[in-house]
Amino acid sequence: MRKIRKQQTQHQQKVLLYCFFIHTGKDQPIMNLNKYIDHTLLKADATEAQIIQLCQEAVRYDFYAVCVNGCYVPLAAKHLRRSDVKIAAVAGFPLGAMPPQAKAFEARNAIENGANEIDMVINIGALKDGRYDEVLAELSQLAELCHSHDATLKVILETCLLTKKEIRKACELCVKANADFVKTSTGFDAGGATVEDITLMKKTVSGKAKIKASGGIRTLQDALRFIDAGADRLGCSAGAAIMEEALK
Repeated sequence: MRKIRKQQTQHQQKVLLYCFFIHTGKDQPIMNLNKYIDHTLLKADATEAQIIQLCQEAVRYDFYAVCVNGCYVPLAAKHLRRSDVKIAAVAGFPLGAMPPQAKAFEARNAIENGANEIDMVINIGALKDGRYDEVLAELSQLAELCHSHDATLKVILETCLLTKKEIRKACELCVKANADFVKTSTGFDAGGATVEDITLMKKTVSGKAKIKASGGIRTLQDALRFIDAGADRLGCSAGAAIMEEALK
């Protein structure tokens, strides 16, 4: 690993940004690790102070994005306005079991308040019932909404609740709806990302959507394992700890 540091001035202060490049041994031997990370805080008891700290860490390590609940989008926008860190907000989180109109309202509200990306939970029950037209209609509605505002849509599948066949079908529906990403997990259910599921999702979307791994990514080794399996983005609350581990 080699580390590159650069200084820049923001608000009359010097901010030290870290870019981490790690050899993976695959097709892309050098990667910018920090730009894979959506620095995440979605706990019900998250406070304003914790969201501000999340944003400060995201600026310090120059993460791709922070991921927060909708009520904290304005606060995140305020503290990230002079950085290139994006804001992701969740919709239909964490169950996905609300009407499409409710998810659309959450997404639109978040975008209007400054969100660049929406992480939406798929209707898991409808998927398992085989109500594919209903699932596709919801996904298409959210994709059209996001894209009309130049926002990215990531669809959370909650893979720990799905069979392999259901994961494949969910990915196919996401691609058909023009979603930008398929994402493994909320991090709030029984399991998180697995290499097996990332590999399956990558194969199924076949380059027509990107992959976000989330849930249980706590160490540098975890991060590299999922990137090596094909993840384009990592959702984790341990982003700062992972980068500090990379610094050693």
